[in-house]
Parts: sequence; structure tokens; C-alpha cells
Amino acid sequence: MEPFNFEKLPEVIRILFEKVEHIEELLKDLQPQAPKENELLTVQEAAIFLKVTVPALYTKVSRQEIPVSKPGKRLYFNKSDLKKWVQASRRKTVMEIRKEAEERIKMLNKHKDFI
Repeated sequence: MEPFNFEKLPEVIRILFEKVEHIEELLKDLQPQAPKENELLTVQEAAIFLKVTVPALYTKVSRQEIPVSKPGKRLYFNKSDLKKWVQASRRKTVMEIRKEAEERIKMLNKHKDFI
């Protein structure tokens, strides 16, 4: 860049600003796009997402154990539905079961006083 004087300062700042904007646009194009929660997955993508084999996934579909859409001959899986399905099958810890039992016992004892 050639030297500039005070009178050229606004023009130099404008050029610099344009270059920074251009660099920002280039960086945005390089960043991977975040997957959308309602993204539809193919059988292969769903198997990778769930870390199971494709045959295991087909077995779950045939047993109607997993949420799936089938418009025509192809299967599609909604990513957010798969996350909910996995979370719904979470097993409770011993501490969680014990806490629920204690809360139920307290509730029964409260109701026993009213009878």
C-alpha cells in the first residue's frame, strides 16, 4: 500500500472497510452450516446418527420401534424425533428411582391423614 496523507484518510478507511467485509463473507462461506433440528435423514444418515448398522435400523422400522416417515418407497427420519426417541428410552438411576419412591410415600402419608 502506498503512503497516504490526512486528506485521503476517509478513502483509505472506506477501502479497508470493504476489504474487511469481503473477508467476513469469505469466512462465512467456509464455516460449516449448523444442522437443523427438523432435518430429514436418510436411512444411512440415521444409522450413522444413532450409531447403529443399517440392518439394525431396518429391523427397528419393521418392528415399529422407531419414528419414521415413508412417503412412497423411501424412509426418512426426522432428526429431532430421533433425539426425542433416544431420550425417551433413558433408564433412571437408582437414586432417581429412590427419590420418586420417597416422594410417593410422602404423598400417600399426607393423603392417609385426610382419611
